[in-house]
Amino acid sequence: MEINFARAASARRLLRWQPPLNRPRSWVCSACRVNRLGVASQRFASQSSLPSEKPFYVTTPIFYVNAAPHIGHMYSMVLADVFKRWQTLMGKRALLSTGTDEHGIKVQQAAALDDKPPKEFCDQFAERFEELAQLSRIDYDRFIRTTDEDHIQAVEHFWFLLQEKGLIYETKHEGWYSVSDECFYPESQIVKSQEPFTGAVYMASAETGNKVEWVEEKNYRFRMTALKDRLLDFYEKNPGWVEPASRMNEVVNWVKNHLDDLSISRPVQRLSWGIQVPGDASQTIYVWVDALVNYLTSAGFPTWTPGQTERGGWPADIHVIGKDILRFHCVYWPALLIALDLPLPKRILTHAHWTLNRKKMSKSLGNVVNPTYAISRWGIDTVRFYLLFEGGIADDANYDNTTLAAKYKKHLQWGFGNLLGRVTRTRIWNLPEIIANAAEPQKIGVSLEKAVADFENQLLQLRPNVTQHMEQLNPVAAIRCIIEQGGQINDFLSSAQPWALLKSTDPENKAAADKVVYMAAESLRVCGILLQPFLPDKATQLLDTLGVAQDKRTYAYAVPNCDLSYGTPFIDPGRDRNDGLFPPLVEDKDVDYAGNLKAQRRAAQKRPEKKAPSILHTDN
Repeated sequence: MEINFARAASARRLLRWQPPLNRPRSWVCSACRVNRLGVASQRFASQSSLPSEKPFYVTTPIFYVNAAPHIGHMYSMVLADVFKRWQTLMGKRALLSTGTDEHGIKVQQAAALDDKPPKEFCDQFAERFEELAQLSRIDYDRFIRTTDEDHIQAVEHFWFLLQEKGLIYETKHEGWYSVSDECFYPESQIVKSQEPFTGAVYMASAETGNKVEWVEEKNYRFRMTALKDRLLDFYEKNPGWVEPASRMNEVVNWVKNHLDDLSISRPVQRLSWGIQVPGDASQTIYVWVDALVNYLTSAGFPTWTPGQTERGGWPADIHVIGKDILRFHCVYWPALLIALDLPLPKRILTHAHWTLNRKKMSKSLGNVVNPTYAISRWGIDTVRFYLLFEGGIADDANYDNTTLAAKYKKHLQWGFGNLLGRVTRTRIWNLPEIIANAAEPQKIGVSLEKAVADFENQLLQLRPNVTQHMEQLNPVAAIRCIIEQGGQINDFLSSAQPWALLKSTDPENKAAADKVVYMAAESLRVCGILLQPFLPDKATQLLDTLGVAQDKRTYAYAVPNCDLSYGTPFIDPGRDRNDGLFPPLVEDKDVDYAGNLKAQRRAAQKRPEKKAPSILHTDN
């Protein structure tokens, strides 16, 4: 009997390959406006134009404008954006709201230090946050500012409803107040702390470590303690309301042991930059009551048509927040909503923080990563990839340029970038012809057939696995699942070596090579579809290079063998790795990517022959 050595060698290599186990701005009247970058930003539709069904509604926290945005703000935005884009991929209508929190003592003080009127100061920083959202490819529907007129009206109405229910009372309040945290703390949450450099002793919040001061003043309070039982009952009936579960335990513990009536106003002598308490010009509404209502404002509150409150998106399907504002969103916010018999948000995702050199980022220490510089240096989808792939949900993650470069090379450049080039650039095979004929039964040999079938079964599991992670509010695990598939495709292609099979005159070898190339292309297509919420620009480039039709890039098509019409590229696949999907990085270790502009300028002066920090092109 004649032995076909090319097929036998491929079979042995494929048998060694094994698939992995599944691891576990202000409101405007026009339909859109154009910002200074020339990018159209769609606002939330008016009530009259909305369809009757509730859209999926996801929010970021609104960001405080007392300082410039940092990488943590971008992380919150990107997480929320992935959830919105995922729902859109699945064919559902989705809305995303982000924006800025512009009132409060911290902003008032920062504006005074900058010698600017508060509104002018806020305009300056709000623009920077919205610019970051655009640079980060955040598909937001509304960029809300708490200085927007419709939001001010919503907050005043919210206050009026609380007052009508007898849930607000006036009192003389005294207690430990933190300017940094914009809140009072109970005695049980106060500790003595010491300044490490001067040795000065001061009182601080046990929760945040920020300095507190004893304050005595007249203000209004919200009867939050009257809602303690209803809060605890809600938590008990909705154990998965907060993700991760460990933070739900923190919330329950706070309500059981530290809940007190909430001070919800400040004397105007201390805080003038905010929304005035209706009917009392001597008091300003507490910034956190003001801020939390933004989620309702973006959903059309209070101009809801009776019986159609969900048309604007409320209740929110996901609030994305940082772990430092857990109590405000998971104790104060549900208490305020329960008080008015309003639906609560369905789920809250609290993510961890980013550190630099394993230390918490701090403006005073100067170790804050500037996301604009990072995007300029690495390209937007590279930064999105790194934040999503390495980001922390339960535990803090460390931002490191060396790690970023290493992950890029391993998973993107030598993963999807290399693979796409291997499949689409070669003249050894005709990709459109292979895909068009893929449905025809062909004999490829028993051993090869089994290996191909195993790979196909693994690919079939990709969409449900990614979907499960997204339903569990774990986009980090979801993108890792897709990236892992990219590595497996390369292993599969290297093991099968279709280029070697094509050297044989045996028709079974030709059929086997075609089948292997087809499965590699199919995996790329499926991964490209699923990557769209995570890496929108690069996923589009990948699918354009494969020639996947626009109407066949939806969730329904993210399974093998459902599209045999692609293969002819819409764009030039490039000639080599330097002009491919993920080209090699041009690394420059002298540039300070934490955002130190002076250091960047000094570095540029030392190296006049080198140009800007931008090293990756990003296609629109």
